[in-house]
Amino acid sequence: MALVELPEALAAVRSSLLEESFVRATAGGRRRGTEAVADRPERVEVRPVLLRGVRHLQVTERTGPVVRTRNLRVQGPAGSVDDEALDALLALPFATWHAETAAGAVQVQVTKKGLATVGRTAATAGPGAGARPGGDLANDRRKEHLLDPGDPLFAVLGAGGDKRRQVDAFLRQLSAALPEGLAADRPLRVVDLGCGNAYLTLAAQRWLAGRPAGARTVGVELRADLVQRSTERAAAAGVDGLVFAAGTIADADPTHLLGGPPDVVLALHACDTATDDALARAAAWEAPVVLAAPCCHRDVQRQLVAAGAGTAASSLPAAQDALVSSPILRERFADVLTDSLRAAALRARGYRVDVVEFVDSRHTPRNALLRAVLPPRPAPAAARDAAQRELEELAASWRVRPAIAERLAP
Repeated sequence: MALVELPEALAAVRSSLLEESFVRATAGGRRRGTEAVADRPERVEVRPVLLRGVRHLQVTERTGPVVRTRNLRVQGPAGSVDDEALDALLALPFATWHAETAAGAVQVQVTKKGLATVGRTAATAGPGAGARPGGDLANDRRKEHLLDPGDPLFAVLGAGGDKRRQVDAFLRQLSAALPEGLAADRPLRVVDLGCGNAYLTLAAQRWLAGRPAGARTVGVELRADLVQRSTERAAAAGVDGLVFAAGTIADADPTHLLGGPPDVVLALHACDTATDDALARAAAWEAPVVLAAPCCHRDVQRQLVAAGAGTAASSLPAAQDALVSSPILRERFADVLTDSLRAAALRARGYRVDVVEFVDSRHTPRNALLRAVLPPRPAPAAARDAAQRELEELAASWRVRPAIAERLAP
């Protein structure tokens, strides 16, 4: 260990970060004599990534539960980088830095007097030791993620690990739902009804744009401020083929923007009966693929309460009333009942419907996904009639009038 001035120690870290064979770096701990600042990162992780064939340093900053990621572009074989951003990163008052390259590692520990000890270790020989070739920075991740975690889109969105996992899980469901040959000779037409903050809208278009014929996506959102923000984010992240329109789901008409009726309809966390509005529009368009991740289910909950659930005045049979007598059980059962009714309504319209887990419940409590695909051959009339009877009998037995049935009524 050598004791040196702090600028010299940080220069050693900087040199490692800019090495072609740089593997990863971490920094953490608050330097003695510095004050805690609310927005200052508590820990930083740096790794090399390839974005569109250009080498970057991906910086992940963690402050409590908040995770922020940004990418610093490295240009040319000399390894030049955004000097101001890198200087600001190294100026953060961390107590330790650890940076690894193929040749070895450098460890920096700041002393209470403001000096630093610098230690160096050689690379450990053996399988996996050292840095990967530059091209592998992208290729390894493609095996695990449909959208590169280093994509600038995530930095624009400020998306942390949970949101990235949610994006990847959604894209896998979308990939599984797309029939082979759908829109093979033209851009895929997609509409996201009630797109909100449009995290998944942006991610879907980024991924779908890689299809041979590309894709066009329209995000529909009631709030004009969200439309403006999503439009700005799309421009900042370089997401092409995507436009946002302000309006209600019921009045949305994206066909003129898409050049025809949608091939894919998304409704991701549209609140309460807005999901029913979206499903009804999808069915009216006869969209081949529908993906809906429902949000709150207040409509059916209210109807169960109106039926006297859990009270002496309940109109439900005793065995059913026992399921919904407790408010928390009523809330959870209303979720299940609502989505069961929606699935039956879509099957009555000829869709093949699966209810699947969207993403692990650790990452989002709203993790059910209705995945509906319209088969090339129409479903037999008998099957559609059976689904319609299931819908009507299920609704009657629980004394509810599902919004989806009203939306799809002739």
